Amino acid sequence: MIAAYANGDARTALNTLEMVVVNSETEIRCAVVTKEILEQCISRKSLLYDKNGEEHYNLISALHKSMRNSDADAAVYWLARMLEAGEDPLYVARRIVRFASEDIGMADSRALQVAVAAYQACSYLGMPECNVHLTHAVVYCSLSPKSNALEVAYLTAAEDARNMIDEPVPLQIRNAPTKLMSELGYGKDYMYAHDYEGHITAMQCLPESLQDRHYYNPSDQGLEKRVKEHKDSIEAWKKEQRLKEKRRQAEKK
Repeated sequence: MIAAYANGDARTALNTLEMVVVNSETEIRCAVVTKEILEQCISRKSLLYDKNGEEHYNLISALHKSMRNSDADAAVYWLARMLEAGEDPLYVARRIVRFASEDIGMADSRALQVAVAAYQACSYLGMPECNVHLTHAVVYCSLSPKSNALEVAYLTAAEDARNMIDEPVPLQIRNAPTKLMSELGYGKDYMYAHDYEGHITAMQCLPESLQDRHYYNPSDQGLEKRVKEHKDSIEAWKKEQRLKEKRRQAEKK
């Protein structure tokens, strides 16, 4: 029983042996260890888990990748492994919140709401009551359609931000709180979207060198398919309007 309980950890086995001997009935020159005493000493199974070591990261990785692979059963198992070993439920909740945007995103935006609600429930209740809230979030995220488009969008933009020169903000979307700034062209030709039909304009908001760059590329998963259709229609309309403007400028010349 001690060997099975220790799960390959010699230190745990020796500590458990010492604990049961200390709590056993003593006779002359010996201690009688009974099954009942042993069960009392190991009433809570100490699972193979080290919050500060490799197994900590192995298990949170297993949880994350099981959810990503839409395997709700595996995800719940790894969740239970962590919680029953004494992991801080708020740590798990934070990882689920991250997952909701990293691996689901716009495919089902409600996943983020469920994950944040689970985090709040953990804050209110703590363990063991909050285990069901974390299970709720884990199962929801596991069975949601998946998209990493938001993660890719940020990482691509961040790479440009780090490796390219600091592109100036286009004059038309700069703020002009002073007269001098206005004279320098800050805010000139700014188009207030709400003043236009459809609350949209063809105004360029990216720097000139990045005007054809696309960071967010929606997938065809879940609700993000509709987002993709809407984004494509916006981009097509803007492209058409800019071509018309170029023709007008060419005619003037």
